Amino acid sequence: MEYIDFEGTIPEDEYGGGTVMIWEAGRYENIKEADGRKVPVEQCYKNGQIEVWLHGQKVSGGYVLLKMDGRGRGNWLLIKMKDDEADARRNPVSTENQSVKTGRTMDEIEAGVKVTE
Repeated sequence: MEYIDFEGTIPEDEYGGGTVMIWEAGRYENIKEADGRKVPVEQCYKNGQIEVWLHGQKVSGGYVLLKMDGRGRGNWLLIKMKDDEADARRNPVSTENQSVKTGRTMDEIEAGVKVTE
């Protein structure tokens, strides 16, 4: 959590070394239900299937995180649900390549470009 608002470069010889960008920010809403009641996220995690609605600045809509047993321990697959926010033509990773915190690109963060206010 100490790096939750960090954007910059971590030296390569340190844990997590490399350039760090805050690409997205927002909140999520648990949408997993069973018998007409919300299933707690902790239980969804234990079950290996988490369903959320993302309310982000760049990404929104329903998503499922599905634990991939047998394909590598600890691996999860992120799947976009079919909803009003789904658009296969949209690729925000490529087209929206600036930080939501500073507006800088990865190259600008790595180069140490300062944020003008």
